[in-house]
Amino acid sequence: MTLLQSLFLGALQGVAEFLPVSSSGHLVLARQVLKVGAVPALFDVILHVATLLVVLVVFRSLILRLLGTLGRFLARRSRPEDNTDLRLIVLVLVSTFFTALIGFGLETLDMETRPKMVSLLFLVTAGLLITTRFTGGKREYPDLKLKDGVAMGIAQGLGVLPGISRSGITIAAALGLKMDRSRAGEFSFLLSIPAVAGALILELKDFGELAGTVSPGVLLGGFLASALVGFLSLTMLLKLLRQGRLYLFAIYLIPLGTAGIFLL
Repeated sequence: MTLLQSLFLGALQGVAEFLPVSSSGHLVLARQVLKVGAVPALFDVILHVATLLVVLVVFRSLILRLLGTLGRFLARRSRPEDNTDLRLIVLVLVSTFFTALIGFGLETLDMETRPKMVSLLFLVTAGLLITTRFTGGKREYPDLKLKDGVAMGIAQGLGVLPGISRSGITIAAALGLKMDRSRAGEFSFLLSIPAVAGALILELKDFGELAGTVSPGVLLGGFLASALVGFLSLTMLLKLLRQGRLYLFAIYLIPLGTAGIFLL
């Protein structure tokens, strides 16, 4: 892999991780076009870590508040006002459990060599995004129940499939549960934190393989490109989500998916 290819894949990850167009699906198609060949899974995870840092920065106030609430709970010094945040923490844990359950089940599918199937799933994502024009509500975190956490976890688990946008399917699920648009985006990316962290831990076994395949400079270039472009993309996504305009990305995904089905 060259530095230029790494920068391109990193920028692509930064765009597609936050914009609801499936980062993993785009990476599969990009490798087909660029003829990069097989790259250790840890390379993908490191690009995800770059975008994870973006999530931590953008939602730092909420994350620090939740960590403070969790710390007081563990020290048995909880306050009455912590109840909402404790409920949110439980929902994240429940969602993460079901994400892992679904994700491990789908992990055995070899989608890297099936670009036509990935293209078909782009069309599924487009359909989900179109539904967001007509869904949403006013539910806030205190209104959510455990079954809502289960539904969000299953949605995120399905987002493991290349072509299914993780952010797209989780935001669509949250809006389908009548969540407030801002909370839907916030909760979607809050759920991504344990998911990406878990993926990194599972893929550490490939570190030696990665070191022999991709040079540190090339890897760093991809990481920085992913982080910078990711920050800009997330900022754009949150604005479009508040405006109820996520369905616009279907205009891009429908021709992309259609072209992939017939040309790859």
